[in-house]
Amino acid sequence: MRILVIGGGGREHAIVWALSKSEKVKELYCAPGNAGIAQLAECVPIPVSRFDDLITYTIDHAIDLVVVGPDDPLADGIVDAFEARGIPIFGPRRNAAEIEGSKIFMKELLKKYEIPTAKYETFTDYEAASAYLEQQTAPIVVKADGLAAGKGVTVAYTMDEARAALKAMMIDKVFGESGTQVVIEECLEGQEMSILAFVDGETVRPMVPAQDHKPVYDGDKGPNTGGMGTYTPLPHIPQSVIDDAITTIVEPTARALVSEGRPFRGFLFAGLMITKDGTKTIEFNARLGDPETQVVLPRLKTDLVDIILAAMNGRLDQLEIEWSDEAAVCVILASGGYPGSYPKGVPIEGLEEAAALEGVQLFHAGTSNDNGRFVTSGGRVLGVVGLGADFGEARERAYAAARRIHFEGVHYRTDIGEKALRG
Repeated sequence: MRILVIGGGGREHAIVWALSKSEKVKELYCAPGNAGIAQLAECVPIPVSRFDDLITYTIDHAIDLVVVGPDDPLADGIVDAFEARGIPIFGPRRNAAEIEGSKIFMKELLKKYEIPTAKYETFTDYEAASAYLEQQTAPIVVKADGLAAGKGVTVAYTMDEARAALKAMMIDKVFGESGTQVVIEECLEGQEMSILAFVDGETVRPMVPAQDHKPVYDGDKGPNTGGMGTYTPLPHIPQSVIDDAITTIVEPTARALVSEGRPFRGFLFAGLMITKDGTKTIEFNARLGDPETQVVLPRLKTDLVDIILAAMNGRLDQLEIEWSDEAAVCVILASGGYPGSYPKGVPIEGLEEAAALEGVQLFHAGTSNDNGRFVTSGGRVLGVVGLGADFGEARERAYAAARRIHFEGVHYRTDIGEKALRG
C-alpha cells in the first residue's frame, strides 16, 4: 500500500513510525512532515489546510489510504472532501469531529445523554459571562469553544486569573473566533487519565491508558501547553476504574454520536478526571493525543494498518488487538519560552547519541533540516520515549536520553511520571 499521513508533529511521527513497521506498506508519504519524519517517509510540502492540493497529490501519486493526524483539518471537513472524490481516508467526518471542534457541542451532547462531566455554563456575551464569573469561586476553568492548539483552556486558581482569561478570549480575541463563545465550568480535582480508542460507529476498541502533563513546569505549575510528557501504563490507577471509564463515558459517547446522526470513525481521545465522585469527562478529541500517541503506539503489537482497514470496512469488532506489557515514558523537550514566543532555527545536538541508547525512541515534533543538521522549528521540539520492562526502567531510559540532547534554551519537566511512582 501507498499511504499518506496528514500532519507534521510528534503524533504524526509516531503514526508514520508505527505504519512503517507494517509489511503491507510499500511507500509512505507525509504532508507536510518534519525532519524526523523524513527519515521514514517522503515529506510533501503541502499545508494541512490545502485540501485541493492534497487531493491532487493523492490522485497523482496513486495513494491507497490517507490517515489524518491533527485536529484542524478534521474540524474543517478534510474527510468529507476526500470521500467526495472517492479517496479512502481514515478519520471522522466534519459533523463527528465537532466533538472536539466545539466544546459547547461536546458539553451539550454529554448532558443530553447523561455522560459524566463537570458542571458548566456557556456564553456568547462577554458581559453575561463576566457577571456569571463574579458569582463563582476559584479554582474555576475557562475554555474557548473552538480549537486553540491545545492552549484554549485556563485553569484559574484565582478570580483575577479567571477574569484575565475571559477577557483574553472574548475581548482580546487571542484565539481568534475560537473565543467567540466560552465555557465556564467547575474545576475537577483528582487524577487525570487519557483513554484513546479506535472507533467505528458503536464499536469502541480502547487503547492502553496514559497520563499527560499539561502545565509547562514541574509540579503542574505554569500555563497549560499541548503536553509536556506522558506515560503508560498507569500502575497507580486500578483497572476497575479504567474499565468503568470506558463503559460509562467512552462507549456511551460513541453511541450518542451515532444516535445524533454523526457516526464517528477514526481515533477518539477522551481526557478524563478521576474524582472522589467518580470519573468525569474533561474533553474529547477527534484524533490521537499528542504526546499520548508517542507512548501508546510503541506498545501496540497488532499491525496498525490492519486496525485502520478493519475500522474502515466495518470489521473492527472482529479484530483482536494486542498490546505489549512494556512501560513507556515520554519527556517533551521544548524551546525556551514555550508556550509563549520562542526562537526557531536553533541547532540540536546529541540526537544520534540519545537514539543509540537501549530502549529509546525519538519522535520529532518541531524540527527542520538546515543543510544536513537538525534545528528547532516549533515550541515542542522532541518527544524522548523510554521503553522498559517496568515503569522505573522506562523512566530512567527516557531521562538518560533527554540529558544527551542539547539546544540553546532547551526546557523539559523533570517530574514526568512521579505521580505513578508515588502511587
